Amino acid sequence: MASSIPKDRTVAALGEVWASLGELLGDLTDAQWRLPSPLPGWSVQDNASHIVGTETTLAGEPGPNVDVDRQANEHVRNDIGAFNEQWVEALRVVPPNEVLSRFREITGARLAALEQMSVEEWNAESFTPAGKDTYGRFMQIRVFDCWLHEQDIRDAVGRPGHETGLAVEVVLDEMATALGFVVGKKAGASAGESVTFALTDGGAVVRQLHVEVGERAAVVAALSGPATVTLTMPVGVMTRRCAGRVGPDDLLDQVVIDGDLSLASSILANQSYTI
Repeated sequence: MASSIPKDRTVAALGEVWASLGELLGDLTDAQWRLPSPLPGWSVQDNASHIVGTETTLAGEPGPNVDVDRQANEHVRNDIGAFNEQWVEALRVVPPNEVLSRFREITGARLAALEQMSVEEWNAESFTPAGKDTYGRFMQIRVFDCWLHEQDIRDAVGRPGHETGLAVEVVLDEMATALGFVVGKKAGASAGESVTFALTDGGAVVRQLHVEVGERAAVVAALSGPATVTLTMPVGVMTRRCAGRVGPDDLLDQVVIDGDLSLASSILANQSYTI
């Protein structure tokens, strides 16, 4: 079934994350642009270049004609990764200030285009990294992707931030679409079991995501009974683990388990789901 994604909220979230990224990148030195990020093979500049490339492509401009040697780039594992790497390699020789200028130009143009897009265009069928869905779902995934790369950059340069706000709420909306797959398919939860992810900021729970397993695992608004297990962790821990930015055994000291230890262990071992 096609996703129904609110247009104004999602476009505003994109504007928020792009503005936050632009401010962050504008404060960095050239040396910081060259620092390695949590993504294998990618520097801070490579993360910014990836966003520039994707948004430039979505604006209808042709991509660079760059051959990607997958043997020399072990982090490139599929066709989408190879496409991303073309832009990254093409912009590696461009000075940071020019990449920043291109980032601000293309995100400004894309934001204006999205604001002018009709609801019919927004809800039209489209390719997305998650398969065929609406263009709106694709843009929700763009919020998720851009915010994660912002956090990659923040981790690389030691400047934590932007872990609350509209963009983060949209990121968690998108992340919720995969939790049934994580709990049911990857972790192998059985029918009748249920999971609550209690996400915190500053120690206070700010969002709960619930998964119930029947014929299949599905995210629900509320559980029909007590959770088989509740996993409590900061928002940043949840996002980094689900996005594979850290290993399955990393950041576990920040996860509190209440309930079935066996199910909890299986979920935590299989939490990463992005490609």
